[in-house]
This record gives sequence, C-alpha cells and structure tokens, in this order.
Amino acid sequence: MTDRVFASDAPSVAAQLFGSGLIGVREGLETGIVVMILVAFLVKSQRQDALKWVAAGVGGALAMVAAVFVAIHYGTSTVTGVAAELIAGLASLAAVVIVTWMVLWMRAAARSISGELRAGLTHALSVGPAAVVTLAFLAVGREGVETALLMVGYAENASGSQWPLVGLLVGIAVAAVLTVAMYFGAVRVDLAVFFRYTGILLIVVAAGILAYGVRALQTADWLPGLSRHAFDISSWFSMSSWYGTVAQGIFNFRADPTILQVIAWTVYLVAVLALFLRPTPAVTRGGGQAPTTTAASPS
Repeated sequence: MTDRVFASDAPSVAAQLFGSGLIGVREGLETGIVVMILVAFLVKSQRQDALKWVAAGVGGALAMVAAVFVAIHYGTSTVTGVAAELIAGLASLAAVVIVTWMVLWMRAAARSISGELRAGLTHALSVGPAAVVTLAFLAVGREGVETALLMVGYAENASGSQWPLVGLLVGIAVAAVLTVAMYFGAVRVDLAVFFRYTGILLIVVAAGILAYGVRALQTADWLPGLSRHAFDISSWFSMSSWYGTVAQGIFNFRADPTILQVIAWTVYLVAVLALFLRPTPAVTRGGGQAPTTTAASPS
C-alpha cells in the first residue's frame, strides 16, 4: 500500500517541481540579466566602488520579495471551505494576469532594457549612492514581486504542498549559475530563443492556471456552470496515474472539465499565443540580437 501511494505521488511531486522550476529559471534569469547589466556597466565605467550600492539594492529587493510571498501565501493557508476556493480562484486569476504581462512585456522590452538600465544608472551615479540603491531595488524588485505573486497563484493550486517553493528555489539557483557563467563568458545562451520557447510553455501553463481558477470560482458560486461538463474521460484517464498527476501538476488538466473551463482555456491560449508569436517590427542593425549580446557580452 505504501509503495502504491509513493508511486502515485512521485510524478505529482516531479510535476510541481518542473512547473515551479520553470518559473524560477525564467524569472531568475531575467533578474540575473538585470543585475548583470548593472554590474557590467559599473565595471566598464571603472566605478567598482558603486557595486556595494547595487548589492544593497538587490538584497533589499530580495528581502521584500520573500516578505511578500510569505505574507500572502502563509496568511491565507489557514482558510478552508468556500473561502479557500474563492482565494485560490482569485489568486489563480492574478497569476494568469502576471504571467501574461510578463511574457508579453519581455517580448517587447528585451531589445531596449539594456540601454534603459545603463541610462538610468548613469543618472543615478551622478545623484549619489541612494539613487543607485533605489535603481537596483526597483529593477530587481519588479521582477521579484511578479515571481512572488505568480508563485502564490501556482502554489494555491498545489493544495498546500511545499514542492512548488522547492522547485522555485532550485530554478532560481540554476538561473544564478547560468547568469554568472554568462557574465564570465563560460556560457553563451541565445536568450531570444530561450525566452521565446519558455514563454510559449508558460502561456500553456497559465492557461491551465486560468482553467483551475475558473473551476475554483465555480465551486465558490462566483461563476455558473459547475455541473455542466464539456467532456468526462475519467472512466479511462486516471488522474491518480503517473500521466494524470503530471498533466494535473504542470498543466492543471482535469478529466472532467466544465464547459466554461474549456472555453476560458481555449480563448486565452489562442489569443495570447497570437499576440506572443506575432512578427516583430523591423529594427536597426543588430537590434534583433540585443538580448543575446547583452547577456553574453557584459563588457
């Protein structure tokens, strides 16, 4: 009996680790690139004396992000019943908004983020240490708060499991190693390709979170149609099997989704993928490779 339970749980744990780990790697690498641009600019400008102020801003931002995550996640962990479904549903919708904004913003801003950060840091250096600390704090804090709120929504779907948090930390650690390796030239990553494919995968994950949120709000009687199923394949698709737990853990798949869940999932996926994959306008020579060049060539 113990072996069967363990065998059933293992894929679910792996799925939770994968989903949150993907978030950690992508968001961690975005944050790492921001820090790397700031550090590389200071080193190139021979302003190593200001590195401690950047470090202070980054440290403050990380502390704030941890506080936001802990306050929201553990502040709602004791809620049960209909209230828990309502919180899970609203948290899921918030997570979908965040991940959608995140992938679409990165698609548009990747080419200009390096120049904007360097211009901002030039101005901050002329103002003083407090301005440098504030710039680093806001640049990293923006990415970090997005991650914290996104993970709250993701973790709500995991029924109190701590594995999503573990996966997030592992993903961030991987991103930190990649960032350091890129800074010193040991690794070159085509960031345009990386953000494109992880963006597509995150959009699919977000569609699943949206469907989960719709179901939770239906359970809480905030949305209609809980008893109206689009299909029901539970007779042959076991949600407790390894493939069922993987599909549920990563994509929030259900064998008996409601009609509203399927509509929300389909509309979101088609609309956001169309926006994300649409051709980008022509840019000046070399502009299309800005994300890769920035990360791989900090000097």
